[in-house]
Amino acid sequence: MTRANMPRLLTVAAALQAVLAVNAFAADETLLPPVTVTAAKGAESQLNAASADTLQTLPAATSDTASLLRDVPGVNLYGAGGVSSLPAIHGLADDRLRIKVDGMDLVSSCPNHMNSPLSYVDPSNIGVLKVYAGITPVSLGGDSIGGTVVAETPVPEFAAPGAGNLIKGRIGAFYRSNNNARGGNLGATWANETLSVTYSGATSQADNYTAGKDFKPTTATGRPGHTLPLDEVGSTAYKTENHTLGFALKNANHLFEARFGYQDIPYELYPNQRMDLLGNTQHRLNMRYLGAFDWGTLEARAYHEKVAHFMEFGADKQFLYTAGNTTQGMPMRTEGKTTGASVKADIVLAKNDLFRVGGEYQHYRLNDWWPAVVGSMGMGPNDFLNINDGQRDRTALFGEWEKKLSPQWLTLLGLRYEQVKTDAGMVHGYNLATFPTSGAGGMMNQTRDAVNLNTSNRDKTDNNWDLTALARYTPNTTQDIEFGFARKVRSPNLYERYSWSTANMMGIMNNFVGDGNGYVGDVNLKPEKAHTLSATFDWHAADHGWEFKATPYYTRVTDYIDAIQWNGTTNASRTPLVTNQFTVLKFVNQSARLYGLDLSGRLPLGKTGWGEWGMKGLLNYTNGKNRSTGDDLYNIMPLNAKLTLTQKYGAWDNGIELVMVKDKNKVSDMRNEIKTPGYSLVNLRASYSWQKARVDFGVENLFDKHYYLPLGGAYTGQGRTMGINSIPYGIAVPGMGRSLYAGVQYKF
Repeated sequence: MTRANMPRLLTVAAALQAVLAVNAFAADETLLPPVTVTAAKGAESQLNAASADTLQTLPAATSDTASLLRDVPGVNLYGAGGVSSLPAIHGLADDRLRIKVDGMDLVSSCPNHMNSPLSYVDPSNIGVLKVYAGITPVSLGGDSIGGTVVAETPVPEFAAPGAGNLIKGRIGAFYRSNNNARGGNLGATWANETLSVTYSGATSQADNYTAGKDFKPTTATGRPGHTLPLDEVGSTAYKTENHTLGFALKNANHLFEARFGYQDIPYELYPNQRMDLLGNTQHRLNMRYLGAFDWGTLEARAYHEKVAHFMEFGADKQFLYTAGNTTQGMPMRTEGKTTGASVKADIVLAKNDLFRVGGEYQHYRLNDWWPAVVGSMGMGPNDFLNINDGQRDRTALFGEWEKKLSPQWLTLLGLRYEQVKTDAGMVHGYNLATFPTSGAGGMMNQTRDAVNLNTSNRDKTDNNWDLTALARYTPNTTQDIEFGFARKVRSPNLYERYSWSTANMMGIMNNFVGDGNGYVGDVNLKPEKAHTLSATFDWHAADHGWEFKATPYYTRVTDYIDAIQWNGTTNASRTPLVTNQFTVLKFVNQSARLYGLDLSGRLPLGKTGWGEWGMKGLLNYTNGKNRSTGDDLYNIMPLNAKLTLTQKYGAWDNGIELVMVKDKNKVSDMRNEIKTPGYSLVNLRASYSWQKARVDFGVENLFDKHYYLPLGGAYTGQGRTMGINSIPYGIAVPGMGRSLYAGVQYKF
């Protein structure tokens, strides 16, 4: 934990401790009484969750909440900043997933999607982390085609009747050797039988990490006088701080909550983007009502979020210096505002008959502009309007019927309608007069491209329908078979529709896939429509002492939003394709298909004088193809597997992991995607628990293996990144070398 952040956390903690000290003893905690609905367990085989052990152990090893999903079958991670990786489910990632944080649908307000939804919650403050892959219920889907991730912070706690006040808290810290990562977290709760007040805070900071032995990517330097060691991976440092203050009021079977959140990221550098995050602040308010009635439950929520985002070049990236421009680079600013509301009712029709109905609304506004640079030859005299008054409004209604037909059969049928309306204002480039058709520094055709967008019909309305049909058959106590079909639809995001400049330098600043290329939107993009068939075969012991799951799946997507190489000079598709270098692409609707298999299981190996031994593992395979071009889809994780030998001995809980990844040679030729060799890593983990304290420690990449991240994108972490090909092409982002870590948590 840094000295700068520690006083703020300790001040808040001291204030809460003073309030807690009014009452000298704690009481047992109670929650809102649940409504028992015997039919409310549909789609559990399609549901996977980060285990309680993972949520306790991994925060010492990572500050990236998305990486807590690393042991969930079917989930992989797109590389990004140190706290902002993007989960991918069965080859579909980012906006193709619905990611809910405490019931809020948050939106990335950045042309590089640096402020991803899961980056707004610290790993130490996660209570539940679920993944709905394959056949996602319509009550949890919407505006997504790949699945749903649900992240929830701990629920409010109340004192037991007649037991006095509940007082509890926690404090923790961690350190990681490779990148000198350090940080801490704390939380405190005061509650009586009806009122609960909770605070949680966390901070973390890290320097650039070093790759495994023998890594020498480039000798390029950052700013003058700044040279990286050859084994250091540029632009991987970060610093972040999160705070949440919550109030909850309980009256009989009714719960009211209000949570205020604040995040400050002074910097988060990106090894696969041309720019770095040098400022991101978020303010949010999240209110919820939950009521239990004789007929079922009712939940209502309203939330508001405001994000201010700033990008520039960090120290590892070098400016393109021009006359009079020796102190400034290329500032980029984004502001996003999201307001949402939802109502959902679970209605018990009969003992084994449940109906869910609900509605949702989301109001999103985005402004993305790049301020003029004083003294620059090309970046002025006007601001560059990338997205001006962007608007994206969603309205949804859904109904879902879940019925247990017999002790062996359970069915779920759902239908969802969603209207998505998008629009954007008129735009212009840096200089309206000097560069109408051509120019220097990649500034060409600003006027032409702006006129093309300004004269187009930018007001778009999509009417989207989702359908889910699911059945589960349980022939006996050791088998479950779940199978189903889903139709899911996603409308384009604002950058896919309204980013407009075909110039090289502008294009490379609009890129949320980290491949080093530039991207141009298409105002006439259609929504993606995915049709998925999936099944899960679950064999297990009657007491679930051992289990094995297999999930094959097949998805076909019409109007899949892929990209084609684009010639900014002719404003047409590029022929022939450029190869072995970075280029500019334009979003287009095409057709795609994905299929694959997830395997997972665990097995007890027995007891010895050294404790209980076990084995767990998973294997993921995904194949993705663009059916319109025959090209492979971008950023598809190759065949990968993980085996973990576990040991529990008294208060010790230990494990040794073997991670294996095949070489990635099926790549997107259109994007000039970089191939990566296969690798295997060994990780060690250990923990020791007392009644009120816990210590976690281990070693990541025990043998300091040098490897490249298959989903990490192109390495653009140092050098003159403003020029599209002024940095070396063909280097993937390397993974982290050996790192020792330790973390401690104390509860009071």
